[in-house]
Amino acid sequence: MSDFPVVALRSVEIATPHLGASADFYRKVWGLDFAAEADGTIYLAATGADFHVLELTEGERAALRKISFRVRSRDDLDRLFARAGEAACEIISPPGPSRAPSGGKHFVIREPQGCCIEFVHGDRTKTARVVADRPERLAHVNINSADIEKLSSFYQQVLGFRLTDRSKLMAFLCCNSDHHAVVLAEAPVNGLNHIAFLMPDLESVMRGSGRMVDQGFPIGWGVGRHGPGDNVFAYFVDPAG
Repeated sequence: MSDFPVVALRSVEIATPHLGASADFYRKVWGLDFAAEADGTIYLAATGADFHVLELTEGERAALRKISFRVRSRDDLDRLFARAGEAACEIISPPGPSRAPSGGKHFVIREPQGCCIEFVHGDRTKTARVVADRPERLAHVNINSADIEKLSSFYQQVLGFRLTDRSKLMAFLCCNSDHHAVVLAEAPVNGLNHIAFLMPDLESVMRGSGRMVDQGFPIGWGVGRHGPGDNVFAYFVDPAG
């Protein structure tokens, strides 16, 4: 799978109207670790090698602010930026050093639907470890879209992703050996559908779900197994909705 310029979904940034409460939830209940805080953003890490997987920023309402992908090389970073320009994407930040605590070189664009996407190369990592019922990394991000075909084409033709599955209402896109890193779900309004965190094994999904229920967060859907990807799942709604 070395032909992908993007090699991994690294992190997401979400806005929350209650920054402190959201940070407490993701640390004390969900099981992430504090990684850093800078410029009003809290960076939280899973147990894997990524410096962080979640950024929390104060906002008027809960919303997806940014998706971050790791890129294979600096040359690929430059090529992706050129492609984004040819596709008439809005440029939020041109290629240069990232000011985030994770460092590296990056650029940020706004894709056709309006979501901010960051591409990073050479960012900081850490020693990975496995903890029985805690998230290892992000598995995928699911985005609601009023025009799945247009957004799917953008991910494939501009960013180099590959379509791995297509159901009536969803498109599944990969950038490495995972079945999918991005899912596009048909919806009347664009925005975040859900963020998926990878657990070490089936037992960890069950134990993590039990921990959530014990903390007063009922399972919204699951425990079950999806068709595309064959992954076991359990859905929850965080305190910000």
